[in-house]
Amino acid sequence: GEAADPEASPPSSPPTTEACTRARLCRSAPFLTGGELRSGWPGNREALVPADVPAPEQPELFLKKLQQCCTVFDFMDTLSDLKMKEYKRSTLNELVDYVTVSRGYLTEQAYPEVVKMVSHNIFRTLPPSDSNEFDPEEDEPTLEASWPHLQLVYEFFIRFLESQEFQPSIAKKYIDQKFVLQLLELFDSEDPRERDYLKTVLHRIYGKFLGLRAFIRKQINNIFLRFVYETEHFNGVAELLEILGSIINGFALPLKAEHKQFLVKVLIPLHTVRSLSLFHAQLAYCIVQFLEKDPTLTEPVIRGLLKFWPKTCSQKEVMFLGELEEILDVIEPTQFVKIQEPLFKQISRCVSSPHFQVAERALYYWNNEYIMSLIEENSSVILPIMFASLYRISKEHWNPAIVALVYNVLKAFMEMNSTLFDELTATYKSDRQREKKKEKEREELWKKLEDLELKRGLRSDGIIPT
Repeated sequence: GEAADPEASPPSSPPTTEACTRARLCRSAPFLTGGELRSGWPGNREALVPADVPAPEQPELFLKKLQQCCTVFDFMDTLSDLKMKEYKRSTLNELVDYVTVSRGYLTEQAYPEVVKMVSHNIFRTLPPSDSNEFDPEEDEPTLEASWPHLQLVYEFFIRFLESQEFQPSIAKKYIDQKFVLQLLELFDSEDPRERDYLKTVLHRIYGKFLGLRAFIRKQINNIFLRFVYETEHFNGVAELLEILGSIINGFALPLKAEHKQFLVKVLIPLHTVRSLSLFHAQLAYCIVQFLEKDPTLTEPVIRGLLKFWPKTCSQKEVMFLGELEEILDVIEPTQFVKIQEPLFKQISRCVSSPHFQVAERALYYWNNEYIMSLIEENSSVILPIMFASLYRISKEHWNPAIVALVYNVLKAFMEMNSTLFDELTATYKSDRQREKKKEKEREELWKKLEDLELKRGLRSDGIIPT
């Protein structure tokens, strides 16, 4: 029977190798002769815009080149198809140059062909990590073998999306929800170069296709929920958060309920993941963006962070303290008052941490002028919470650098509110004396009990007469 027209298949789904080869053979016939039909790539490659190709014929030539580039080569076999791989690389370079400088090439027929070529090259099953023991913080990522072609396909697609001639109204038939879903799956690629290109592609699609925005946000939401509650493995979290940072920046006010839900139910729980250090900077940026948009979200955010505060990982504690400082940098005084008690109880625990980096990071808050102004305004609440820890550390801590920082903090508190400081000092000293007295009484009681026990033992042995 007659071969089906490949354009009849849904343009957003990647065509099969067979269909793509058919398209190439049918439409590239003028480029091919004899045995080259069997090899699947033209031996006599023609430059895309040579002097002898008139401008009106260039869009047709563009389509043929796109169809040729549907062939995907095996880069795991480094010795196979070397000549044809080089032909394809050169053709992709021509396509990149062409969409960058040419005008009038973007006919309506080009859209499905561009999406087919891109889909056929980038959409693939990602290889599983080499082992379950793969640690993204320590191990080198597996780089994509086909990158010499893949990079040019991404470069071409970005130039296509950024073209002045690009019309979303035509492209939306081909760049649809299914396409976006497959694109998002690729963010799990181990190759950071690919994730960087994907970030740009998704950002451009989000910007140009208003009808896909809610869908993109929902799917990112789903990826994060799966990551937090099921897999704890997804390579592209940092890149997706980076895209979200600029999306949040563009949210209109007042914020929709769905956006607030996303903050509280998805972004805050992301702090619980073991691999937090890989994406913490981007996550903290998103949180701060939300709070700059809507300061009333400060209380649920800080209470959420306190709820998920790391108990056994000092490295994560240092990250949490850094993020809290970023939040306090933008907090409004009216919001600060609502969370100062639970917040400074946690900071007090951090200052008392045996891990000096945690204590040091918490004490650095007193070097921040804005935080100092908030503390000064509310010293009557904060000083009593912090005082006992600070005073004890000043006398007992093993690290002289921490003791020096604590002295500076105590000095600052004394200058803020000397009356309260003196009261707390007196109370602390009398409490300590009471504790010492009780401790002494306990020791004396134990000594008496030990003496009684000793005497009882000696009597039972007949050493002391009863």
